[in-house]
Amino acid sequence: MQKLWKLVSSPRHLLVFEAAARTGSFTRAAQELNVQQPAVSAAIKQLEIALGVPLFTRAHKSVKLTPSGERLFTDVAASFDRIHQTAQMLSQRNAQEHVTLSASTAFAHYWMVPKLTQFHTAHPGVDLRLQTSDREPDIGAEGISLAIRRGYGNWDGCDCALIAPEVISPIASTRVMAAAVNLKNIANLINQPLIHLEEPVRVRPDWAAFFTHWNLPVSEPRSGLRLNDYALVLQATMAGEGFALGWHHTTQNLVAQGLLASRDEWSWSTGAGFYLVWSSTVPLSSQAKQVRDWLISL
Repeated sequence: MQKLWKLVSSPRHLLVFEAAARTGSFTRAAQELNVQQPAVSAAIKQLEIALGVPLFTRAHKSVKLTPSGERLFTDVAASFDRIHQTAQMLSQRNAQEHVTLSASTAFAHYWMVPKLTQFHTAHPGVDLRLQTSDREPDIGAEGISLAIRRGYGNWDGCDCALIAPEVISPIASTRVMAAAVNLKNIANLINQPLIHLEEPVRVRPDWAAFFTHWNLPVSEPRSGLRLNDYALVLQATMAGEGFALGWHHTTQNLVAQGLLASRDEWSWSTGAGFYLVWSSTVPLSSQAKQVRDWLISL
């Protein structure tokens, strides 16, 4: 390496030479390297002086490799390509050392966390990390392995598998549900204290949509507790603050534990669903495939 350093003065000169030779232009090389064109010319000149041979023939608006330049470019380009391939492999390997599952706070806490022991028993060598977000991240651009999304199974650049259909019922704490003695029909829900979910980014059905589904001429009530995260909605509901909309895949364990009560006879199947989503262009690591296949099998 010391011998090479003495020959080329600086490894940076080889980077500049490769860009200029590949683009056939000192100006385009400067734009690619985010430097001024005179800096490229100076680096090439210093490399030519160090090697003792001209590498380019220069015209008014173009440059062309000399035979010596052609020979150097062949070796430099091949070496840079091998370095790039190795660096990319190491980067991907590092990125694949863990699997990221992006989901809402409520899904992660009430659906996924209770299943973690089962998952780790089945796949003890997989480093699964839950990432909660109040938005739908770009899984390809942000390096996310898997994500949970509500929708209809059609996202550009993604493959998906249905985790749970969207089914919604009114829920309340067992105490509040038992005290609602006048709750003979859905229309009477309007007279109950209602808890509203108002997420800033994600689109979710609200009470107005629920009443519309049941053909009730009732607009969204203005009163009631309003929260911007469904995990908070569930906490408030269990604390006895009123009735909320309960997504079955998230609340069924809470109902089974007696922490919530649900009016399943008033269930609404919206036609949407909650999907496991992954990039269709970025290959999944072997660990991510294990997580994907395990989630789909549940």
